[in-house]
Amino acid sequence: MMDIILTLVFSIVMLLFMIFPAMKVTELIHQNFPLSKTFYNVLTIFIVLFLSLSIGLFLRFA
Repeated sequence: MMDIILTLVFSIVMLLFMIFPAMKVTELIHQNFPLSKTFYNVLTIFIVLFLSLSIGLFLRFA
């Protein structure tokens, strides 16, 4: 249980730092595959969450 809490704490801190890389990744995907505006926004939020969780996991277990 403590591992999950620490991972989420590390991930919450990384949310702000992962917005710019997520926007760049979504822009790159949008250049290759045209996306609707709503899917573009949802994909950006999903990538922000994914990158934050992955960095949180790395910080906790590395």
